[in-house]
Amino acid sequence: MDAAVQAGVPGITAQARDANGVWKAASGVGNLKTGQPRGKHDRFRVGSITKTFVATVLLQMEAEGRLDLDDKVERHLPGMVRGNGNDGRKISVRQLLNHTSGLFDYLSDKKYSRTYLEGDGYLRHRYDTLPPRKHVQVALSHKPNFRPGTGFSYSNTNYVLAGLIIEKVGKRTYEKEVHERIIKPLGLKETSNPGNGVHLPRPSSRGYAKLFRTQPNRIDDITEMNGSQGWADGDIISSAGDLTRFYRALMRGKLLPPRQLKAMKTTVNDPESTGFAYGLGLGKLTTSCGTTLWGHAGGMVGWLSMAVTTEDGRHQLAYNYNGDWVEDLSPIMNAEYCGTSSRSR
Repeated sequence: MDAAVQAGVPGITAQARDANGVWKAASGVGNLKTGQPRGKHDRFRVGSITKTFVATVLLQMEAEGRLDLDDKVERHLPGMVRGNGNDGRKISVRQLLNHTSGLFDYLSDKKYSRTYLEGDGYLRHRYDTLPPRKHVQVALSHKPNFRPGTGFSYSNTNYVLAGLIIEKVGKRTYEKEVHERIIKPLGLKETSNPGNGVHLPRPSSRGYAKLFRTQPNRIDDITEMNGSQGWADGDIISSAGDLTRFYRALMRGKLLPPRQLKAMKTTVNDPESTGFAYGLGLGKLTTSCGTTLWGHAGGMVGWLSMAVTTEDGRHQLAYNYNGDWVEDLSPIMNAEYCGTSSRSR
């Protein structure tokens, strides 16, 4: 962690949990202006780690007989996924969750990216409220990447639709379903959905981004943003501690029956990533020393996170960088699972 800070990350917060107890640490600063150190209990935007929460809710609904993973999107969202070669009658819920739907990722749309993710566009529009259907419309303006079930392509659009299906089946908001089914039962008091809110709950640090490609040394404080711009594909705010508790409970069968947990861990390979496969809202990866882990990475403008666990649920690690320009999150993970020195509790 200290090495990553020395290499340019403003700050890092982390927690590890195993049979020996809980280890918490922070390195670097949480505020570049004041020099305030990064906190061990900081809350942050977890980005795509949200997808594991969403998949868990849908799998719980399947266990209750309220939907089937092989239901077509059209059954729950009639007429929504149509046009430009996209067809919700041919895409299943399972294909949304494991990114084999072929749907274009709305974040890859150049106009959307310029407006909401980059440079002056982000600074002007970060407080805008964006309804989920806006993201779907952006995606459907593109042809699909491939026919459903014939490839793998990570697409945030899949989880926007998954969130809409949760609302249709549950007859209440996606946020309410996540709170009542996961956050409340597990006592995740540091985890929340922001809705249209723009602030982070305290304690928290500032988040920083390099928004301008032509100004690589410029760093902007991007802490405040409208939570609706992430929604079910990446809006959750949490802490390293809550994330370790969530993945520990998930892998120990506290949230899903065996059949649904097995489905979640049934993976497809990502042809662009060696040693990585994707299940239902859950990735399978291998450390430098060969340890198999399950979890998810998460990236938002200004934030990068990782949360992983061993399959037996005995050893978790979660951490967050409050800067989004790091390309490789694995060194800390490899140090935790492959290091030879023991941590001080």
